[in-house]
Amino acid sequence: MGGSGAGPRRNQFILLVLFLLQIQSLGLDIDSRPTAEVCATHTISPGPKGDKGEKGLPGMPGEKGKAGTVCDCGRYRKVVGQLDISVARLKTSMKFVKNVIAGIRETEEKFYYIVQEEKNYRESLTHCRIRGGMLAMPKDEAANTLLADYVSKSGFFRVFIGVNDLEREGQYVFTDNTPLQNYSNWQEGEPSDPYGHEDCVEMLSSGRWNDTECHLTMYFVCEFVKKKK
Repeated sequence: MGGSGAGPRRNQFILLVLFLLQIQSLGLDIDSRPTAEVCATHTISPGPKGDKGEKGLPGMPGEKGKAGTVCDCGRYRKVVGQLDISVARLKTSMKFVKNVIAGIRETEEKFYYIVQEEKNYRESLTHCRIRGGMLAMPKDEAANTLLADYVSKSGFFRVFIGVNDLEREGQYVFTDNTPLQNYSNWQEGEPSDPYGHEDCVEMLSSGRWNDTECHLTMYFVCEFVKKKK
């Protein structure tokens, strides 16, 4: 089990490089077509009265007005759209850096990160799974201690973990459907579910577990199995 060393620093450096490359790729591709092809509208400058008491045409006195500048509206709309996309990508990248590079824990077999987005239990499950992981399952004291320290030092009070009794009331299992035979760390008096509504489990900053309602939203911890070399 290791929390800091050459491995974590190397992984963080690789992630940081990928992030910087993504920011570099956010350049704008402004439309290079001729202006007239983008928007053909134009304006005519109004002119004062012409000579000899007759009403002059728009423009200089007694002369035809000159066409105004060609409208660049199409190009501007495209640039604004690209800016919106770039800002959205940058926000996503910053969130990635905040959640992963700035806060990752690992063991010899797995690594964990706290997702700082409030979601309900099922949304938390989905978030971890579509990224190739699972909602964190502390199956022994060492893993539970690591996660508790992670939650506490991150300044959070509670997070969802991968434990529930959604299938059978009172029969708690990990999200991979393995039962809690070898390890659990319930807070004193828990689980307590007098109305049958508390089917999901949160870990408190103390490392203790508490059953809670699944529709509540909070931060959560994902775990990922390291690929064997």
